[in-house]
Amino acid sequence: MNSRLGVFFIAAIVGLSCSDDVQGMEIRKVVSNKGVVAWFVPDKSVPLIAMNFVFRGAGSVTDPEGREGLAEMSSALLDEGAGEIRSADFQKKLEEIAAQLSFSVGRDHYSGRLRTLSANKDKAFNLLKLSLTSPRFDEKPVERIRGQLIASLRRNVENPRRILDRAWLETVFSGHPYSRPADGTENSLSTITQTDLRSFVSQRFTRDRLLIGVVGDISEAELKLRLDEVFSYLPQSGPTFYVSKATPAGPGRTVVIKKTIPQSVLTFGHVGIKREDPDWYAALLVTRIFGGGGFSSRLYEEIREKRGLAYSVYAYLRPMESSALIIGGVATQNSQAGESLRVVKREWDRLSKKGITKKELADAKTYSNGSFPLRMDSSRGLSKLLVGIQISNLGIDYIFKRPSLISDVTLEDANRVARRLYDVSKLTAVIVGEPEGIQSVR
Repeated sequence: MNSRLGVFFIAAIVGLSCSDDVQGMEIRKVVSNKGVVAWFVPDKSVPLIAMNFVFRGAGSVTDPEGREGLAEMSSALLDEGAGEIRSADFQKKLEEIAAQLSFSVGRDHYSGRLRTLSANKDKAFNLLKLSLTSPRFDEKPVERIRGQLIASLRRNVENPRRILDRAWLETVFSGHPYSRPADGTENSLSTITQTDLRSFVSQRFTRDRLLIGVVGDISEAELKLRLDEVFSYLPQSGPTFYVSKATPAGPGRTVVIKKTIPQSVLTFGHVGIKREDPDWYAALLVTRIFGGGGFSSRLYEEIREKRGLAYSVYAYLRPMESSALIIGGVATQNSQAGESLRVVKREWDRLSKKGITKKELADAKTYSNGSFPLRMDSSRGLSKLLVGIQISNLGIDYIFKRPSLISDVTLEDANRVARRLYDVSKLTAVIVGEPEGIQSVR
């Protein structure tokens, strides 16, 4: 952790205001000579550079039908050889300079991360460039990664959590690309070719999808050169991958997937709220009171503290590019599953009808504004946040505005949004196990 960013961490831990530290942060919009854009926070206190980037709208939801898992497979292969460098040598070169390069795929977006000592930036940025512009996808690494992904699928066949995650998406997004398995199936992974992999990245790794955040020991002038060095060779644009808007299934229902295990695992939720909605901050605070924040939520109090039904229970907002959810979960003994779900439903309904209290709102505001700086306690965390802000189109001054956006939520706002958002009649629950006291409705 660098010294300046560490101030945020300390301030949050002791509950002090960190507004002065946030106001002192300098976020620059950097545009290279060839038009590559990045948000940049200079920091020379530690000789490190952290870069996060995203290709927006290039996630697993764009996998062709029958090629599910293609995005996931490609992300595991980008550091398995590029340009003239074969797989083992590529990995060795990263190790020699102590650089960290990785890629990951979400439903909506394709992400990459680079972390390097500033002394080794020449080699690190070159390896990043090669991985993006000329990945090899050689036969041996492709078959090895394919085997690993299929082995993982086979292990997860009996994993209740994996079964639940897949069944939940299939239930609430039936027939939509969101319902398809991001990690693929044995059949779909078996059919993916080297041509598929090359086509995937060439069509999705385009500059018009690219968002970049950089933090660390590099000058603005040099960063411009590095942005051109790494990203200017990518195509300006590519095919449009249209994903239709999706409204999670409703009215609510309960689906039980029978499996002989001692505990039942439950996921519950319904349609949520988009990030750009004017009611977002009120919804964020209401949901934090209801099911977030660890040991201080209503669900935690009712399910664990009062009744001892489960070790943990939670709920959170999940905005997506083409949909939005309020989603929660709990794991409990089969004999207590019915009671757990009844408590969740009762509290869901109570929140909607009776709202929250003035004290709950004040505590949620304190927590939200106090914990937010933890997302900036490292160069890596801050560079990721810079990209996240761009994805949500929040503006380069968001970090400075956020405390007031939270503080300005009134009790009337919060209770109006609770009534608008929480509707127990739409609540869908998917359960894996042998739950007692629950009737499955399909």
